[in-house]
Amino acid sequence: MRGTQSISMARSLLGVAMVAAGIICAITQMAKGGVLHKDSGQGIITVLAQAGAEMPRIENAKLETRALGASLAATFHEIAEKAEKPEWVGYSVEEVAGEHNACCGNYRDDGGCGTCRLENDHGGSNGSMYTSGTVKLEGSQQLVVLYRLEAKQVMRIRVASDDCTLDAGGLPFVWLTGVKTAESVAFLETFVRRADFEGHGDHQPGREALTAIALHADPSADRALESFVNPEQREELRRQAAFWMGAARGKAGLNALLKMAKTDPSPDVRSHVTFALSVSHEAGALEEMIRMAHDDSSSHVRGQALFWLAQKAGKKAVGTITSAIDNDPDTDVKKKAVFALSQLPKDEGVPKLIEVAQTNRNLEVRKQAMFWLGQSNDPRALQFFEKVLAQ
Repeated sequence: MRGTQSISMARSLLGVAMVAAGIICAITQMAKGGVLHKDSGQGIITVLAQAGAEMPRIENAKLETRALGASLAATFHEIAEKAEKPEWVGYSVEEVAGEHNACCGNYRDDGGCGTCRLENDHGGSNGSMYTSGTVKLEGSQQLVVLYRLEAKQVMRIRVASDDCTLDAGGLPFVWLTGVKTAESVAFLETFVRRADFEGHGDHQPGREALTAIALHADPSADRALESFVNPEQREELRRQAAFWMGAARGKAGLNALLKMAKTDPSPDVRSHVTFALSVSHEAGALEEMIRMAHDDSSSHVRGQALFWLAQKAGKKAVGTITSAIDNDPDTDVKKKAVFALSQLPKDEGVPKLIEVAQTNRNLEVRKQAMFWLGQSNDPRALQFFEKVLAQ
């Protein structure tokens, strides 16, 4: 009996030892750049993904880790030269600070990512599928940069915060270690500067690379974005870069937007600057929007500044908006200012619309105020119409 128990115990110990040896072997294989195949067990992949601080949770992948060679560009070229069929390459870098979440290319500020299904192109604002997951209360510190290779070319670039689970759809996945944040920015710049940046669709690698650069926590990202908004750059690139200046780059981004607001030669680009200022959380953004609403030489820009002021500022915007209605020389700007009133909270906007409809000397402006009062469904607007009709 005792002999039987000894044999059973020995078998149990042997089983534990074999499992441990398997994990150690797998870790050793990863360190040497070996491949973990899907059929080697998802549990092993998850354990290994959690074992490295840089690596996110990766599922449904034929996973390989590889230390960076002489440079990111050289290592990438070596991988791409062998990538006839689809595969993914990824690495992590420091992510810009802020209350946001990058989920499979979608820039979010409302919680965690969950699972990012890399091979599903039928959902999300830029063709990414994800399901909600655990939210990190203190925010993510690492940004995962992902490249989809096929036919020896980069076909897609995506980003994800490191609290996302990545589902690679059964494809090979090469995880690079030792990538420096500044080197990643420099490599991504090459895609932004390609001639096809203005191509149709949101899935252009250049546009996706721009998003990735904006989320890198490194001064080189600020310098790259500043170079993208120089007046000699293409207008579409300046517009896109301006948004990210406001959305993700803090004080450095605001400083660049302040310069663009005064010096960019294109009214269309400056109108995008008003939107970029509206999404900035930096002190000084609102004041610049007010200045643009008053002083910009383009009526289109002044109108856009009024619109975004109404979305952002509430009471602080009322004076600027009503001043435009009274004083702007362009009737179209006056009409846009009336629309801006309609975008204010009703307790602020409706009384002002009634005042404009009653007293403004410009017939087109009064008509515009009446129209937006009619759209408000506010009892005060109904009372005003009854009073007008009774006269």
